[in-house]
Amino acid sequence: MNLIGFIFTLITGILTITLPRRFAILPIILTSLYMTQGQEIVISGLNFTILRIVILFGWLRLFIRQELTPIKFNIIDKLIITYVCVGLINYFLLRQTFSAVINQLGFAYNVIGIYFFFRYLLRDYQDIERTIKILGLAILPLTIIIIYEMLTGRNIFYIFGGVHEIAVMRDYSFRCQGPFRHSILLGTFGATSMSLLVGLYANVKMRKLWLKLSIGAATLMTIASTSSGPAMAYGFGLIGFLTWYFRRHMRVIRWGILCALISLHLVMKAPVWFLIARIGDLIGGSGWHRSSLIDKAIKHFDEWWLIGTKYTADWFPYALSSNPDMTDITNAFIGDGVTGGVLKMLLSIFIIVACFKTIGQSMSVVENTAHFLPFQVWSIGVCLFVHVVSFFSVSYFDQMIVFWYMLLAFIAAIQSQIEPLVDEAYQCDILFPPSSPKRKG
Repeated sequence: MNLIGFIFTLITGILTITLPRRFAILPIILTSLYMTQGQEIVISGLNFTILRIVILFGWLRLFIRQELTPIKFNIIDKLIITYVCVGLINYFLLRQTFSAVINQLGFAYNVIGIYFFFRYLLRDYQDIERTIKILGLAILPLTIIIIYEMLTGRNIFYIFGGVHEIAVMRDYSFRCQGPFRHSILLGTFGATSMSLLVGLYANVKMRKLWLKLSIGAATLMTIASTSSGPAMAYGFGLIGFLTWYFRRHMRVIRWGILCALISLHLVMKAPVWFLIARIGDLIGGSGWHRSSLIDKAIKHFDEWWLIGTKYTADWFPYALSSNPDMTDITNAFIGDGVTGGVLKMLLSIFIIVACFKTIGQSMSVVENTAHFLPFQVWSIGVCLFVHVVSFFSVSYFDQMIVFWYMLLAFIAAIQSQIEPLVDEAYQCDILFPPSSPKRKG
């Protein structure tokens, strides 16, 4: 850790403890956007990046300021804890080394530390809206740095380590990455942030210049990454907002999409997941690898389904230079399967399903409330959808996990608020069916 990194850590740590609760999330967002994973302290083989140190300060805050108020654990909370436990156990059974234990303890520390830090601080929808506003303001200075990287190809974050000084080029354009460890992750951050920020635009009081600039900044980051995965995710995000006008017919739309995919699978010469390769051919990128990876994972299912596998180099004629035994697993779902077996993969899918279900229930509850609230809840669902699309092109392996688990904490907080209302509506349906004259009362 250099001097700048040390000073940054000290300032963000102090801010994490001293800021009012409504702004306590700011330091971890700033750390994710303005510091790389290259700044770290190693203690007895344990790697503490600045992000992990700030997480530690966050939990110290919760204890010191007595903000660990009891929360009612919902299905999302329980699934995340189970997901971490299964991943930790299966990875150890697969590797059976002390380093495997250290690796998965770091994984558990990141997931549980980030998710429940947000979970304890985000108590209602006002907290969620404020956090999105903080995110929108925080990315504005980063945009200037990304523009500089687009024009010169130099990434000023290289002084912190963990990123390249000179950006890689594709089609005569620099693939900017900013503080992230890969350009795809910068683009994914931009695409997912756009979805959240557009939701704020529904509130007339929020329609200010900074919000418009923030939406433009998020879009610029997606473009600056020069990556097909984020571009595709951004496009699906726009489609998600268009479906707002058909939100009362989503069941029909979902079944229609499923039937269309099955029909295409039956008539296409290649499996339906090779549509990713077709899209990649249109907008550029390595779509064929992502399609073929799904194909290979299915064909080698017997090798990884139980607790994962340590060897995937035979899936492709090329492997990772950093690990010759493994190929590049650019799919988050397959990544979970390879590191923890089919159970870990299914748990990650169940988390997403539970989140979509919560968004659907929330829409039914808030449909007739403040005119902007339903659209804001919808935008959170769109952001979840954009993340899911991104999972088919990248597995998060740096500070991008902060924004993923922040979103899950958003949805879990919403569920805790609407769960009593959903239960009340369910009881009402049983006691007073819609046809009952007492239902009106």
